[in-house]
Amino acid sequence: MGNRVTRDDFEWVYTEQPHTQRRKEILDAPKKEIKLTKFFSAFFPLAKYPEIKTLMGPDPHLKWIVSGMVFMQLLACYLVKDLSWKWIFFWAYAFGGCINHSLTLAIHDISHNVAFGNKQARWNRWFAVFANLPIGIPYSASFKKYHIDHHRYLGGDTLDVDIPTDFEGWFFCTPLRKLLWLFLQPLFYSLRPLYVNPKAITRMEILNALVQFSIDLIIYYLWGLKPVIYLIAGTILCLGFHPISGHFIAEHYMFLKGYETYSYYGPLNWLTFNVGYHMEHHDFPSIPGCRLPMVKKIAAEYYDNLPHHQSWIRVLWDFVFDDTLGPYSRVKRLCKLAKES
Repeated sequence: MGNRVTRDDFEWVYTEQPHTQRRKEILDAPKKEIKLTKFFSAFFPLAKYPEIKTLMGPDPHLKWIVSGMVFMQLLACYLVKDLSWKWIFFWAYAFGGCINHSLTLAIHDISHNVAFGNKQARWNRWFAVFANLPIGIPYSASFKKYHIDHHRYLGGDTLDVDIPTDFEGWFFCTPLRKLLWLFLQPLFYSLRPLYVNPKAITRMEILNALVQFSIDLIIYYLWGLKPVIYLIAGTILCLGFHPISGHFIAEHYMFLKGYETYSYYGPLNWLTFNVGYHMEHHDFPSIPGCRLPMVKKIAAEYYDNLPHHQSWIRVLWDFVFDDTLGPYSRVKRLCKLAKES
C-alpha cells in the first residue's frame, strides 16, 4: 500500500470477448431437437435458457421514472435559487448529483432503445435528449455514438474509448494520483474519445447541444446562475469521486486476472437502473436494466460462480490503495476493425 502500481501496461489478450460465447450458449436454440449423450453434449452444447428472449423489449416504466427525475431536478432548481453557495454545492453533491448520475445511467439504458423499442429509434434518441436536461452539459448523443463501439469492440485498441490512455496508466500510478484521477474522471471520460477515436460531429449531437444550452439559458433567465451551477456542479462532482461512481471502476477493471467484466449486486442498483448487473448487460444489451436480475436468476449457473462486487465504496478503496490496480488494469485486444484501419 502506498507504493507505485506494479503494472506498466494493459492486459493484452488474443481472444474474443467472453460475452459473445456465453450469449450464444444461453440463447441459440438448436434448429432441430437432437438427443445427445453426455459425451456428445460436451461437444455440441444446446441452448439452455431460450426463455431469456422474452425479457427483451422496452421497459414501459422507464419513460415515467425518467420524466419524474427530470421534473424533480427542475423543481430543485427553483428551490435552490436563493441558497448560499456552500449549500448549493452541498446539495449538488448530496442530492442533485445523485439524480444526475442516475440520469446518465438512464441515458445508458435508453441508448439501447429500451425506452420505446427498436422500432422507435428516433423516439429513444429524443427522449435521451430530454433525460439529458438536468445534467447541464450535452451528453446523450455523443454517448450513444461511442457506447455502441464499447459493446461491439469491448477492450478494442483505439475503438473502445472506455479504456484509459497510456498517459493515464503511466501517470496515475500512486494512491494520491489515483485519487486525483477519480476526481477528474468526468474530464477524462469526456475528452478521451476526442484523442483515442475521434469521430465526425453528428446532426444529433448539434441538436442535443442546442436544446441543452437553450434550457440552461432559460433556467438562468428565470432563476439566476445558482440553479445552473447546481446542475452542472452536481454532474461533475458525482461523476467524479462519489460512491455511485464506483461503477466506473467495478465494471471492467481487472480485479482478478482473466476476468474483464464484473457485476455488482448491492443496493445502489436501485438508484442506477441496475447498471451493476454488468455481466448480464453485456451478454444481453437489449434487455432493459429492470429485467437484468431475472437474467441472473434464470441462468444462475452462468453467473453465480463468477467473481463480482458487493460494494462500490470498497471498489474505490481497493482501486486507490491496492498496488496491483490502476488505470492500466484493463483487458485490451486488437479487434478486426483496428487491424484494418
